[in-house]
Amino acid sequence: MRMAELSERSGVPTATIKYYLREQLLPVGRRISATQAEYDEGHLRRLRLVRALIQVGRLPVAAARDVLAAVGNESLDLHSRIGAAVWSLPHAPEPSEDDAATETARRTAESLLERMGWDFGRQAGADSPAYRMLVGAIATMVRLGYPCGTEQLLPYARSAGELGVADLDLVERYEDEEAQVEAAVACTVLYEPVLLSLRRLAEAEESFRRFG
Repeated sequence: MRMAELSERSGVPTATIKYYLREQLLPVGRRISATQAEYDEGHLRRLRLVRALIQVGRLPVAAARDVLAAVGNESLDLHSRIGAAVWSLPHAPEPSEDDAATETARRTAESLLERMGWDFGRQAGADSPAYRMLVGAIATMVRLGYPCGTEQLLPYARSAGELGVADLDLVERYEDEEAQVEAAVACTVLYEPVLLSLRRLAEAEESFRRFG
């Protein structure tokens, strides 16, 4: 398709597509003349991912470029490509190593991953932004005196385990590896607001059932 059709199908203005091309967020099209290029379904899919990263995920252009570089790194196996791309997304602030609550939180996180049998998470440890985010979140609860032991966190981990299966089931619907990595990133960015809203709706329903 020409750029005009790419713009029409994606809902992204032509000027914005040209900006994404200049910023290397979108691969160049196949040149058919000195002033024109053709684009395919891969460009359309990538354009939707870019919009998800920038509009929904609120990523700066430089951060989005890092994520997309990981998406396109064909030297890695599929698991590593998904991991590199998702790890490139923004995460919560790092846990403070000067805080006594951090060590308590780290022990809880280790216990939780062991109970869940999440061996990869335990092996990755502090290399994983998600692991560090978990430690930071637990440390905050420790400081504030909220229940955050392994037993209290297990229901959340089990629910997350089911969601991980659902996410990867969706990812496997795509045929080629690049589309699968793109889908994994899009699931992370687009579904997290869905999870937050559904949790709050579920809490409201349970509150009404108990107290309403």
